[in-house]
Amino acid sequence: MLLLHLSDVDEADWAAKLKAELAPYPVVQRGDAFDPAEVRYIFVWKPKPDAFEGLTGLKAVLSLGAGVDALLKHPDLPDAPIVRFVDKDLSQRMSDYVVAHVTMHHRLYSRFRADQQAKRWSQFYPPSASETTVGIMGMGVLGQDAVSRLKPLGFDLRSWSRTPKAIEGVEGFAGQALFGEFLGGTDILVNLLPLTPETAGILNYETFSKLRRGQLAGGPAIVNAARGGHQREADIVKALGDGTLAAASLDVFEVEPLPESSPLWEIETCYITPHIAAISDPASGVRYFGGIIRAHEEGKPLINVVDRSRGY
Repeated sequence: MLLLHLSDVDEADWAAKLKAELAPYPVVQRGDAFDPAEVRYIFVWKPKPDAFEGLTGLKAVLSLGAGVDALLKHPDLPDAPIVRFVDKDLSQRMSDYVVAHVTMHHRLYSRFRADQQAKRWSQFYPPSASETTVGIMGMGVLGQDAVSRLKPLGFDLRSWSRTPKAIEGVEGFAGQALFGEFLGGTDILVNLLPLTPETAGILNYETFSKLRRGQLAGGPAIVNAARGGHQREADIVKALGDGTLAAASLDVFEVEPLPESSPLWEIETCYITPHIAAISDPASGVRYFGGIIRAHEEGKPLINVVDRSRGY
């Protein structure tokens, strides 16, 4: 039996689609009459405190999100494999966001928008893509897909990750010892890291101050489409105010929705989107998780299982 426990999304829609995909395999929702001991899989998003009560026969926890940092903090998370959502559609959507904001900052959108508002004709030519270095933090599925989309545009690319990654056309850096060197050659910093105790707060003033200056007029820029816990928003406000950063694109925040009192709303060089960079599409999600359940019931191993020691 598959149990759905989805908060803040249309659980009924997911249930209807999964029932059609998996029939005659039983699919139930919270509030239905069922024996918790018969649940073999639970499909979760933002699980409530009682989400796992009585699930003594659980084979796997299926996470709607690609990131599982919040799920791992659940006090009653069962000792069962956790499968995260890895999907081409989700990766494409995330890369769409990254490419849009990287190219916006590369072409100095903030500068020219300010000129337009001032009715100022100031011809200034941005550097070519090959003269602009995009540094991507996180070389998992999302990071590698972003690289594949940025590479044809001609950007100089570098990456930073927990362990070394050899990717053609990308200068790789790994570990804390090389973090400063990675930042020192980066003009536009993109964060696609998983959120772990080691990466929490990594987007801070010290990090921003180590980015390369002199290549992009006005200074470097950042793009955060990973987790709000990666950034220190007071530091972003400070860095945008004193010129340490020229611009910032933020899709995630320390508190969501972003409070009306946040000074980020008022900063013209801060581009805010409401956590929409990549959404889990029901059609592709149903195919993905339906296939995983069928394969596992046939005795095949689970895929994309989270390493709890790493947090992703």
